[in-house]
Amino acid sequence: MIEILKSILYGIVEGITEWLPISSTGHMILLEEIMPMNVSKSFWSMFLVVIQLGAILAVVVLYWNKIFPFRKNKEGKYTSVKSIWILWSKILVATIPAAFIGLALDDWIDAHLYNGFVVAIMLILVGVAFIYIENRNKDMCPSVNSLSALSYKDALIIGLFQVVAAVLPGTSRSGATIVGGLMIGVSRAVAAEFTFFLAIPVMFGASLLKLVKFGLAFSVLEFFILVIGMVVAFFVSIFVIRFLMSYIKKHDFKVFGWYRIVLGAFVLIFFAIRALL
Repeated sequence: MIEILKSILYGIVEGITEWLPISSTGHMILLEEIMPMNVSKSFWSMFLVVIQLGAILAVVVLYWNKIFPFRKNKEGKYTSVKSIWILWSKILVATIPAAFIGLALDDWIDAHLYNGFVVAIMLILVGVAFIYIENRNKDMCPSVNSLSALSYKDALIIGLFQVVAAVLPGTSRSGATIVGGLMIGVSRAVAAEFTFFLAIPVMFGASLLKLVKFGLAFSVLEFFILVIGMVVAFFVSIFVIRFLMSYIKKHDFKVFGWYRIVLGAFVLIFFAIRALL
């Protein structure tokens, strides 16, 4: 029962931090330091990634009309929507860099970079980047104000920023791609939406990779821990995505930058004190 309650807490944290640009993986690693699950190391490595599927499904539900490339006509037949196929081709272009790096370095990243120190440093660095870019862009009008105006070059640049998040936990996948979008003149709303859509193939691919490596030999407890975590992450994500899109209509991302800096500093102090004790 204790592990199930922990799974609910992990699902809440995942649902909040997957979409706010504050690093879901970073928060999950830090939560594990404070409240570890009584599970095997291999299950934890898989859980850390696959729980994100619940959050991703929230995007599919909320944005179905924007991402499903078929529409039913008056005769009841489905017809293809060219603009949505073009959007998916841009998502594919943006996905390729992170997919390549993820497949090549997955085990090495798990072994060497999934730790509190790396998380803390990246929380601070990306926080500083948010504040700097928002200050720089304060009096500038974005050049890309719709998904259709996003070029393939823009998509590739955003995808290259996603590579940083794929390699360095604590960066935040959404944080990295939003920073990349803002740097090249993409509006906050478009950068956020493209980040949501980009998460779909990336996280489905990453989850499949982890599941294949782990196998399907779940214990009953492990199965319930994973499913409950995903379900909680799904419902929390519905609320958080709606909140974020409403928030950025009137506000910038600097508050998330300051949050990252403060949290990163706290984490560094926490690990420094623990090392001395």
